[in-house]
Amino acid sequence: MNLFELEEIRMNAYENSLIYKMRTKAAHDKLIRLKDFKAGDSVLLYNSKLRLFPGKLRSKWAGPFKIHEVLPYGSLTLLNQEGKEFTVNGHRCKPYLGMTPTEEIITPLQDPTPA
Repeated sequence: MNLFELEEIRMNAYENSLIYKMRTKAAHDKLIRLKDFKAGDSVLLYNSKLRLFPGKLRSKWAGPFKIHEVLPYGSLTLLNQEGKEFTVNGHRCKPYLGMTPTEEIITPLQDPTPA
């Protein structure tokens, strides 16, 4: 009888650990934001080779780059400022939310009138 009780306790512990793992995964996955890139969007590229001379105030993100094509399995073909293409893993990119350099805001200034 003791062997059956011991086996039952072990099975309950196994089920509880599975429930714990499922809940932990659900809580973790809820915080992950999906990256959905489209051709024409601007992105920043993570510079992983900055480890040799890391500056305290130096940004690890380069760009912005324009997406030329979205390839299967999360790869992106990017265009740099000169128009050259290169392919990177989509996990190294994040959306660029700032203004592109071509979008200039011009506010006309008025000459002061003599009083």
